Amino acid sequence: MGGMTAAHRRRFARLAATAGLLVAVVALLLVPASPASAHAVLSSSSPAASAVVPAAPAEVVLTFSETVRKVPDRIRVIAPDGSRADQGEPTFAGSVVNIPVDTGRGNGTYLVTYRVISADSHPVSGAFTYSVGAPSEPPVDSGDDGQANPVVGNAVKVAKFLGYAGLLLAIGPALVLALLWPRRLSRRGPARLAWTGLGLVALATVAAVLLQVPYTNGGGVFDVTGEGLSLVLGSAFGAAHLVRLGLLAAVALLLRPLLAGPVGRTDLVILGVLAVGALFTWPIAGHPAASPAPAVSVLVDTVHLGGMAVWLGGLVMLAVFLLPRADERELGAILPIWSRWAALAVSALLLAGTVQALIEVATPAALVNTTYGRLVLAKIGLFVLVIAVAAYSRHLVRTRVAASRPAPVRRAIWAELAITAIVLGVSATLVQTTPARSVSTDVSAADSGYFSTTATSSLYSMQIEVSPARRGNNSVHLYAYTLENQPLPVVEWQVTVALPAAGIEPIQVPLLPLTDNHATGEISLPAAGEWELRVTARTTEIDQATVTVTVPVR
Repeated sequence: MGGMTAAHRRRFARLAATAGLLVAVVALLLVPASPASAHAVLSSSSPAASAVVPAAPAEVVLTFSETVRKVPDRIRVIAPDGSRADQGEPTFAGSVVNIPVDTGRGNGTYLVTYRVISADSHPVSGAFTYSVGAPSEPPVDSGDDGQANPVVGNAVKVAKFLGYAGLLLAIGPALVLALLWPRRLSRRGPARLAWTGLGLVALATVAAVLLQVPYTNGGGVFDVTGEGLSLVLGSAFGAAHLVRLGLLAAVALLLRPLLAGPVGRTDLVILGVLAVGALFTWPIAGHPAASPAPAVSVLVDTVHLGGMAVWLGGLVMLAVFLLPRADERELGAILPIWSRWAALAVSALLLAGTVQALIEVATPAALVNTTYGRLVLAKIGLFVLVIAVAAYSRHLVRTRVAASRPAPVRRAIWAELAITAIVLGVSATLVQTTPARSVSTDVSAADSGYFSTTATSSLYSMQIEVSPARRGNNSVHLYAYTLENQPLPVVEWQVTVALPAAGIEPIQVPLLPLTDNHATGEISLPAAGEWELRVTARTTEIDQATVTVTVPVR
């Protein structure tokens, strides 16, 4: 250190500070995550959780908040004696899973355990019990529980963080070298930075695919099997990552001449199209693809990611190369242009982030009542700090102070990078956290209030469930069975609810058939009381029957 020049000492200090910051962010990511790291949730089941049914059902039906995929041998029904009661393979139809069950296992409490893959590629696991006749001591699932390995979960977050960091380190140098780099300065340093960024993105992409195998199946970091890898690569998640690797290879071919010297406009346009295509692979493999408005979510998330990469990548180039090396005349030409670019990038970030938050959070209460909402608030708070620092930098540029005295701008930029590095860490955690819109429908996280009963007619046995059986919005689920307790296809459903004591006449409940014997509907019950729910099910052209039950609504 004794023979080190002042410039070298400053550079070493900056690198040391950056390394320390990255270590801190990684440490933040390694904080133990909450168990509910899945993004689809179980919205209802039949029999309902903790329900007591008079006769053993021939099947257990799980309904999730979004489409789910199978994880081999991860759905089980355990009988009161501890043996497996599920028979054959469960069937998947969108968000509904039907599990055939042996009806001859006797009365008592049954345990249902499940692990599936949600539409945004994250595993969903959980368990609940129901009882036949009367409750008994709950059985124990002695098989592999397939729960998430915390090391794998943290490794997935680190891989995502490295992918984000690599993205900005690749895009920043490419953009600045293409449009703002002074001809007299060497391109060697920025070129190395760009190749490092591209390598980090490729490494993070490969790591994400490999980690997805144990992340899906619940194994350790090295539990990667050929079958598991084949399932991952055959999913939308795997396809998006394979497309990303292909686009990265094409980008690398065009990036080499750009990093060596100026290139033509056509090459820049092609490179930009490839980069935008690669950006789309992030939202396609994550939350946005499974949002209530997937096309909007994918688009705004791509804009958000691109704005982040342009802004932060440009800041890195300014802090590391341009401010220390460019002269006053060059900075006087470069900084005003960069300031306009940064303003556009930040505007895109704000707009896209706002739209995405509205979609994923859904309600104001969810901002403070869910982990996802609190992370969004933390990200907003950090972003406000960054905007304040960026506004100070823009003031220096507008007053022409930055070109003659770059030190204040350099300090402001390093402050921006320090804060936004933490923002990236929060973002990497955010994409692994259940969106607030899903948490609000999670039957395991919500109040357990519900109504469940079985009504019998001369034609069928009808399992009727109303949740949460309170004033306001309620979900109605209907399951039709034969008198021998086998699933019974229904041709037409009709349901009404009424509250005679309050003078409320029958209200039609719109229904959506989910399977041949399962229909669901949503109804708003404006008052508490004993509501009459009337179900008419037509099983053939001429056969139909009606059952009526009383639903106590609080």
